[in-house]
Amino acid sequence: MPATAATEDLLRRLAPQVLGALVRRYGHFDAAEDAVQEALLAAARQWDADGDPAGGAGEVSEVSEVSEVGGAGGAGGSGGRPQNPLGWLIRVASRRLTDILRAEEARRRREERVAASAPRDELLAPPPGESRAPSKDDTLTLLFLCCHPVLGHEARTALTLRAVGGLTTAEIARAYLVPEATMAQRVSRAKRRIKEAGARFVPPGERERAERLGDVLHVLYLIFNEGYTATAGSSLQRHELAGEAIRLTRALRALLPANGEVTGLLALMLLTDARRAARSRPDGSLVPLDEQDRTLWDRGAVTEGLALVTEALSHKPVGSYQLQAAIAAVHDEAASAQDTDWPQILALYGLLERVAPGPVVTLNHAVAAAMVHGPRVGLSMLAALEDEPAMERHHRLGAVRAHLLERAGDREAARAAYSAAAELTLSLPERRYLLARAARLG
Repeated sequence: MPATAATEDLLRRLAPQVLGALVRRYGHFDAAEDAVQEALLAAARQWDADGDPAGGAGEVSEVSEVSEVGGAGGAGGSGGRPQNPLGWLIRVASRRLTDILRAEEARRRREERVAASAPRDELLAPPPGESRAPSKDDTLTLLFLCCHPVLGHEARTALTLRAVGGLTTAEIARAYLVPEATMAQRVSRAKRRIKEAGARFVPPGERERAERLGDVLHVLYLIFNEGYTATAGSSLQRHELAGEAIRLTRALRALLPANGEVTGLLALMLLTDARRAARSRPDGSLVPLDEQDRTLWDRGAVTEGLALVTEALSHKPVGSYQLQAAIAAVHDEAASAQDTDWPQILALYGLLERVAPGPVVTLNHAVAAAMVHGPRVGLSMLAALEDEPAMERHHRLGAVRAHLLERAGDREAARAAYSAAAELTLSLPERRYLLARAARLG
């Protein structure tokens, strides 16, 4: 019997906590992840069908959709869900990990022909005297571990998206525009390098935290983006991923309250996620920003986000997340699409392109320039992206080009560009939206 959507959401939220608990207690990152996956599968099969088989005890700025720039305890759940889902998962995963380690140890003994048991690998073990009980959420520690400096930037990001974000290898491969097998090898090598480096599962010191923070923020940003606009599938959004990214960023801000970029990233997420309810129709079809019913926006999230932007911009130097949050704030402050202060957004994108240049920033900058100076100006800026490898197979470049061509009155070229962009996206709602735009142009 397949798991219900509620159970699937719960399992996704708990998976990083379970993995963190196992790695802290036993080490063996790779084997621990395998054990957690088996526990999740067991829960998906059994919780909604049989009850607790183990006894139940214990325990951005996104490019516009062509127009937007931008613990333990519990009282028992539905069906047969155990009283304490987190404790159940940790217990089942621990048993499976023990089996895996015993089998590996037996194999090693046979190969090495030794009589004594091999000593337990203390990779990532807690320091002496630290409790091994799963008494806290280890996800933030796991997040910093995955961003260990022994790894290259892409390896850090890929490993964190897999272990903390819960993205599949295929999803990460799509985000990086590489084959799934290539990404699987990259993630495996990253785990091996962390093990060889003798990393320990402990919160990093101040200097280590500073060294890894940029990658941590980037990964949280990617997790949120995948939740806000899924790269593939029948759903436009994956609310559980966006929610987990916000939760982790809140935890990071509690750790680093005076960091402007951390505060800026949280503000950006809240101001963007505030539009969630207005982004799709009841049938799941996409609604671009300029057509959204702004009364559906979450005003509480907007208010909190605006306050955080003000706070974030008071910290110098100003970084990319602070600037992106400021852009999101201009959008969210506008009572209607017509009231949007595009000159201010254009100026902010000019600053962002100096602080953190990149093809996506250029793409968004072109949209803002088109809104202020006309579509032909925006189209001329897109020319700089024609030979950009990262954008070659990215549907958003074609979607923005199509939108600007339509605004410029070139209906035939716009129709062709919409159709071409639709062929590049794996998201069904985005594909349908782009094809509908093309059909409207005849």
